Amino acid sequence: MSIIAQKNNALHFLNKEHLDIQGYLQSGINAVAETNLFWNLADVPELDFNSDTEWLELYMKPGIGLEYKTESSNILYTKVSAVGSYTWGIDAFDAQNTGRITLEDAYLGYRFNILDSISFDVSVGSRPLKLGTGMLISNGASSGFERGALKLGPRKAWEKSAIIEVVKNQLNSKIFYIAPNELPSNDTNNELIGLDFNYSSSKNKYLGISYINVLQSDAPYPKAALNGDGPPIITIGDRKGLNALNLYGKTNPVKNYVENLYIAMDLAYQWNTAIDLTAWGGRIQLGYSIAKLPWKPTFMYSYQVFSGDDPDTFNQERFDPLYFEGSPSAWSTGSKSSMVFINSNVQSNGITVRLQPFSKDIITLRYAHITAQQSRSPIQFGQAARIEFSDEIPTVIAGVTNNKLADDIFIEYNKIIGKNLFINAGFSISFPGKGIHLITNNTSNWTGGFINFVFNY
Repeated sequence: MSIIAQKNNALHFLNKEHLDIQGYLQSGINAVAETNLFWNLADVPELDFNSDTEWLELYMKPGIGLEYKTESSNILYTKVSAVGSYTWGIDAFDAQNTGRITLEDAYLGYRFNILDSISFDVSVGSRPLKLGTGMLISNGASSGFERGALKLGPRKAWEKSAIIEVVKNQLNSKIFYIAPNELPSNDTNNELIGLDFNYSSSKNKYLGISYINVLQSDAPYPKAALNGDGPPIITIGDRKGLNALNLYGKTNPVKNYVENLYIAMDLAYQWNTAIDLTAWGGRIQLGYSIAKLPWKPTFMYSYQVFSGDDPDTFNQERFDPLYFEGSPSAWSTGSKSSMVFINSNVQSNGITVRLQPFSKDIITLRYAHITAQQSRSPIQFGQAARIEFSDEIPTVIAGVTNNKLADDIFIEYNKIIGKNLFINAGFSISFPGKGIHLITNNTSNWTGGFINFVFNY
């Protein structure tokens, strides 16, 4: 999966006293190769699945925006953009030679001030929205599968939104309604509302809290069979009524003694009385950079965990990841493993080392040790059950009987070629843990690499 630094540049066609019209263009091309996909778990004759594959994907995202400033300095604005994407070859999820053109941004907004110190921003339509660090609300649209461009993931905007944002100095608050732009083949009709409040004095010092409620959903929920013996129970629509609180913050508590150190924390609690659900998740990060040394090394340790359903209870304890930002630099659990394990019933210890040998070159090394939070419990939505034998007695189970899932290593190179052109390349390998080995004796190390170019103007 690729990470591309992007800048909000715009081409100004017209900039008169009250009217500003801007054009936007973003495009990318990505070449990917994978070997022993999913540790060969799907490489069985019945599935006719090839675990070694290569593909090429691309996308283009043109758009146009308009701002009109009134005599009282209030601003009426709008933006419209579309995404065209395509995949040549067969990708990791067996989609091949496919792509779509879809609407991305299509919103109208009005921004105005009160008493010269409070700013209001009201908008409706299709647009991006990210809360906090993107633990629960970030990726509002789906790519890949019939839409193509699985790895580039160019779609971000929510299909429908209504957002009221209020800013006073360093305080920011939002009230929102959102509905995701899901794949037509897997549209589960989700609608959410919520609030977000945060205080930010810099990018390394902030504190915020979000509340989210799911108004409508047909999404399936898996529940572990009692004692973990038997297939998981899949129910449709159990996400409806979910409530979530997310507290997030970042600071340097010893700034007077140690510079360039930071501690970041995210905590989330979920509940749904309709299905007796209580779930939790979170992450803590500790980072330190040494700008005075050659290559400006930065080191980071992170631990993240998301509860799984306890097979020994009748209640549901499985964390719902909602719409998290799933890049390796954000909330993915591992590199390769993030294509298998969503942020539910998993935990990870991660180490990141970032080096900058030149001003426009960045090398990043990531390691993640991934385990299940609950054994004999579903690890991903829709996980199939299987039969395991103990003393020649067959038992149908879900999840894993040993919590060790995988160890992932990912090395990535980013280069800024020019103001609007970026190169990103990487190689990753995932070593299956004992929990994966016990599923089948056919497992192998899963490797893959990519190189992509992104143009953003």
